[in-house]
Amino acid sequence: MSRLQRVRDNLKRAYETGRESVRLARDGSTVEPDNEVDFAPPPPEPEDVHSSTNSRDDAEVPHSLRIAAAWGWRLIVVGLVGWALLRFIGIISVVVIPLAVALLLSALLGPAVSWFRRLRLPPSLATFLVLICGLAAVAGTFTLVINQFLDGLPQLTQNATAGVRQIQEWAKTGPLHLSDDQVNQAIDNAQNWINTHSASLTSTGIATAATVFEVLTGMLLVLFSTFFFLRDGRKIWRFVVRLFPVNARWSIADAGDASWATLGAYVRATVLVAFIDAVGIGIALVILDIPFPFPLAALVFLGAFIPIVGASVSGAVAVLVALVDQGWVIALIVLGAVILVQQVEGHILQPLIMGRAVAIHPLAVIIGIASGVVLAGIIGALVAVPLIAVLNTGIRRLARRRPEVPPTAVVVSGGGS
Repeated sequence: MSRLQRVRDNLKRAYETGRESVRLARDGSTVEPDNEVDFAPPPPEPEDVHSSTNSRDDAEVPHSLRIAAAWGWRLIVVGLVGWALLRFIGIISVVVIPLAVALLLSALLGPAVSWFRRLRLPPSLATFLVLICGLAAVAGTFTLVINQFLDGLPQLTQNATAGVRQIQEWAKTGPLHLSDDQVNQAIDNAQNWINTHSASLTSTGIATAATVFEVLTGMLLVLFSTFFFLRDGRKIWRFVVRLFPVNARWSIADAGDASWATLGAYVRATVLVAFIDAVGIGIALVILDIPFPFPLAALVFLGAFIPIVGASVSGAVAVLVALVDQGWVIALIVLGAVILVQQVEGHILQPLIMGRAVAIHPLAVIIGIASGVVLAGIIGALVAVPLIAVLNTGIRRLARRRPEVPPTAVVVSGGGS
């Protein structure tokens, strides 16, 4: 075989070997050489990192636990801020309580001031006339209540004494069958309790006398604050809104206006419902010839400002007075009248009048009143429900989809009043 033929055979074998290698590679059955070992590193595992985590270590924590922890520390921060705010309000309660009462009065008297201003009266004169009329109505009501109470107090004292004697006789002749010694011992125990606690009662009286100055100061602050809220309320609110960032001013102004409208509707609806309650129970007291009909009706009117609870408690006072003066039969009739008025309020007046003003679930009302009593006593119970109504409206307005800022928003964000 010639040399040229051998070269040709070698090229042919190399060509066939290359084709065989390509075919085996396509079939996935490439045979690796015996003297080579595969040291190629394994492919990297995909990192299981959630979009809410910063590292793989965070991703190892269960998602539910991460959510619970996120909620937990945020709730702790909110609780600390709320606790600090309540402490601060408690320290300056002498100022906060009169301002809260002034806001309620301003929401009630605001439409009257607007009516006077539509008559082209100056703002100061319109506000002054409304305050004078309001003070005259309050002073006249208290004068009538005090005069009727002083006139009927001696008769009520005699009836109370007679009622105590009847109770003593009932304890002897009734199902208890107590002896004279047992009745006298019960009376002696009551007197001993009064003598034992006389020191605390005296200290309470002294503490109450010491707060007279604070009460007078608070009344003056309520009067002046109400005057300026009625006259310059819009200017004060615009000044507060301008303290916030420009992008948030329109939303805050809108939420504030809606909250103020809700507060005014709530106060006016409460006054109307309280007036109807007082008139209904007062008519029943007059018909049954119960003493102090007007003072008791005024008490029902004031108690109705605390929803659900206030009117019931004030009605119970009327039942006790009827029990002392007229006996248990008339007291039961008065109790029936109070229950009837409460049913009319709960099923007709509240849905018809109050439901249009604010839509608050009764459970929220009860929880708010209980919390207000724990935190601030009677004043807390008075302002709890309107505060819930205002917060409900304001938060709903802030949480809704923000519209485009209208051109009139320049008035809020710009200078001037």
